[in-house]
Amino acid sequence: MTFLKTIDSKFFHSEIPYKPMGKYVHFLTIRITESYPLFQTDAELNKARVKAGIKDKTTISRLSMFKRKQSTPERLVGRELLRNYGLMTAKECEYNVDFAMDNPDCIIYGFAIGDSGSEKSKVVVDTAFSITAFDESHETFTLNAPYENGTMASKGENGSKPGEVTSRINQQDHIKPQVFFPSIVTLKDPTEASFLYVFNNIMRTRHYGAQTTRTGRVRNELIGVIFADGEITSNLRWTQSIYDVMKDNKTIKSPEPLDEEDVIAAALSAINSLMAEEFIVHTDYIGETFTPLLNDVKALIGSETGIKAILQQADTEAKNYATKHISKKKTAAKAVSQ
Repeated sequence: MTFLKTIDSKFFHSEIPYKPMGKYVHFLTIRITESYPLFQTDAELNKARVKAGIKDKTTISRLSMFKRKQSTPERLVGRELLRNYGLMTAKECEYNVDFAMDNPDCIIYGFAIGDSGSEKSKVVVDTAFSITAFDESHETFTLNAPYENGTMASKGENGSKPGEVTSRINQQDHIKPQVFFPSIVTLKDPTEASFLYVFNNIMRTRHYGAQTTRTGRVRNELIGVIFADGEITSNLRWTQSIYDVMKDNKTIKSPEPLDEEDVIAAALSAINSLMAEEFIVHTDYIGETFTPLLNDVKALIGSETGIKAILQQADTEAKNYATKHISKKKTAAKAVSQ
């Protein structure tokens, strides 16, 4: 089944291959915070000391968005859709507990279930870094719990004195709104359905990081896709190149937040320059050339008929793959154990 009218079918496999076949599609994503998300480990925001740019050798601290902070929310959105359209149930496939091993989530994003089997993820996501420095990109909040009388003070319960401020106070660093994380999401050996499945998950996901029900609002701005026969530049190098472009254009005006149009313009300029340095065969859909493809995808995933057809095709391909390859693994493992 063919879905897209704006792209050559040569970029896709007709079925999910068992061994790597050297086809890659790279989704060029700018992740933009729109509230106060938390990307943290051990109660501290993740950060790294790196060079500000490729040309600018100043060392700065940048916020880090680790791989699982990106991939997990996106695959959970896909799982939600599969359940919504009756292609998966919570009983037959429970995330990180009991994978069914034969649906698009398991086959595309991978799984590991001890001796029962495993499948390597075909989606590659690396740590993303903020364009701006850590000091400009986070804010410390004091957290406390109000009582029913609307105050932060005790009414005398539990041995405390009426009017006394309790110890339910804590400080937590949050990432500010309008902080930008350039991120390249790579899908290996795509079929058209798996390409659209991952594309849709990126576009639909709205919350990342801890406390996703109350904060963590992030918007993904997809600015292009690149089909290639190998991997392309890293998130860090792309971010550093964007920083250099913005610095040259004088569009970094600390402590003011970056302007989204300036960031996207710099991101397009930077990725075009970086791709010119690559030693791989690639076809780029970036900027104006990406618009027809984006509109084509939006028309598909924006209708119930379109998204259901994509999910059904992805599910059929996943089950065919599982029948051919996953069952063989399980049988071989069982034979070895005996």
